[in-house]
Amino acid sequence: METYASPSSPAPQERTRLLPAMANGFLNRCPHCGEGHVFGRFLKVRPACEACGLEMEGHRADDLPPYIVIFLVGHIIGYLVLEIEMGYDVPLWISMTVWPLLTLVLALVLLQPVKGAVIGLQYTFGMHGFGKLPPARGGTGTGTGERRGGEAGSRAGDAPKLGSA
Repeated sequence: METYASPSSPAPQERTRLLPAMANGFLNRCPHCGEGHVFGRFLKVRPACEACGLEMEGHRADDLPPYIVIFLVGHIIGYLVLEIEMGYDVPLWISMTVWPLLTLVLALVLLQPVKGAVIGLQYTFGMHGFGKLPPARGGTGTGTGERRGGEAGSRAGDAPKLGSA
C-alpha cells in the first residue's frame, strides 16, 4: 500500500551541509539560513535567528572554541617568535611588548568566529539544542526536522512519562 503526502504540506526542511554551516557561523551568520546573525554581543548568542527563527539559545559550545583558539594562536605566535628571534637581534623590551600584545589581539579576533563555526558544527549534526529545525518559510508545516545525534531526551521536558503507581 502506497502512502502519498498531501500537496498542501511542505516538504520537511533539510539541514545545511557541514562546511557551509560552519562557514556561515564563522562569518557571524545563522548556520541554517545564512541571513540572520548568530551573536547579539561579542560572545552572547542570540536566542533565535531573526531571519528564519532557528532557536540557538540551547547550544553548548562550552570549552571547544577557546581550545581551538589557543591551539591556533599558540602555533602562529610560536612560529613567528622562533623565526624573528632566530633571524634578528631584537631587544628584549620589544619582544616583551609585541608578542603578548599580538597574542591577545589574535586570540580576541579569532574567538567569536571560531565559536560561530562550532555552533555551525553542532547545528549540522543536531547536537545540543539543535534537535529541531525552524518552521519552513512560507509554509504552514511544523518544520521539525529529524534529530541526528546529540542527547535524546536530555532535558526534563523531554523525559519519558511514567505511569501512575
